[in-house]
Amino acid sequence: MILDELQRKAIELLKQLISTPSISKQEEQTAEIIRSFLIAEGMDDVSLIKNNVWAVSSNFSADKKTILLNSHHDTVKPVSGYTRDPFQPVIEDGKFYGLGSNDAGGALVSLIMTFIHFYKKDLPFNLVLLCSSEEEISGTEGIALAINHLPLIDVAIVGEPTSLDMAIAEKGLLVLDCTAHGKSGHAARDEGENALYKALEDINWIKNHKFDKESTLFGPVKMTTTMIEAGSQHNVIPDACSFTVDIRTTDAYSNKDTLDIIRKNLKSEVKPRSLRLNPSKIDTGHPLVKAGEEIGLKTYGSPTLSDQSLINIPSLKLGPGDSRRSHTADEFIYINQIEDGIDTYIKLLSNLKNF
Repeated sequence: MILDELQRKAIELLKQLISTPSISKQEEQTAEIIRSFLIAEGMDDVSLIKNNVWAVSSNFSADKKTILLNSHHDTVKPVSGYTRDPFQPVIEDGKFYGLGSNDAGGALVSLIMTFIHFYKKDLPFNLVLLCSSEEEISGTEGIALAINHLPLIDVAIVGEPTSLDMAIAEKGLLVLDCTAHGKSGHAARDEGENALYKALEDINWIKNHKFDKESTLFGPVKMTTTMIEAGSQHNVIPDACSFTVDIRTTDAYSNKDTLDIIRKNLKSEVKPRSLRLNPSKIDTGHPLVKAGEEIGLKTYGSPTLSDQSLINIPSLKLGPGDSRRSHTADEFIYINQIEDGIDTYIKLLSNLKNF
């Protein structure tokens, strides 16, 4: 199928998706649109797991390695400030407006068209297409659920707006709820143990600690205390002080390793909200990265989270659109970015060797 035809189909599909609200956990209708579209395009076996849609290439073989093509069809809620109907797809002056057009509709339809292009071709590797749900909330019934039902995946391309640069690493997120414990007493007397002062000692450690290892792409792990609460009234020594720490982890440490180091050094009780949102990376010498570099794609480290954080598989993040436009009012993607996205994905996979 020629590129112009793939682009035309991509635009028409994206119009349908934008016209159909698909806030995280409410993606049933867009899942059905995608499933029906793939069946109409000749896919022999299209599966639905919750609101995740997936299919495998027609010449699938267990003797070949497998590449996952993944993007998400859920969106955030529209922010205040929209001057347009967020669910009305409009094309003006080369811009395609609508909620989810940039994040990550452009990448999603580009990957779908790439999968269709290669579907019946005899490739030296397998392709699996996964259109996942709940990405915007890192939900348990999105890719975290679907990945367990897919064939064994060797490497993944995650479609997100990266201006068609290859994100070969991505920061993780670790949020800690900490509590320093003391003993209450009267503020006017020399009694009690001030939990607030104990918390400040730990907060000072968080502020000044330097981890032994640093990421070559991201530098040091970044820890920031963002919330603190203690005390009931002015004349009572607080017996507890709670504080919250926002940690942006890097590929130098897993979330669990980061947590273990912190717990060894803090006197406060430390409870992670989740260990699921891990940093991710792919080796710079991986054939997929090399194939991208050979066609002129640049590499970088991404500060934003994606479904990469929920899969323990080598992956790179790549797609049309600009990450700075994600989650903004009057969201849009340029039409030519979608065309470039399809073209880039096809060239990347066509150039992949020794995999």
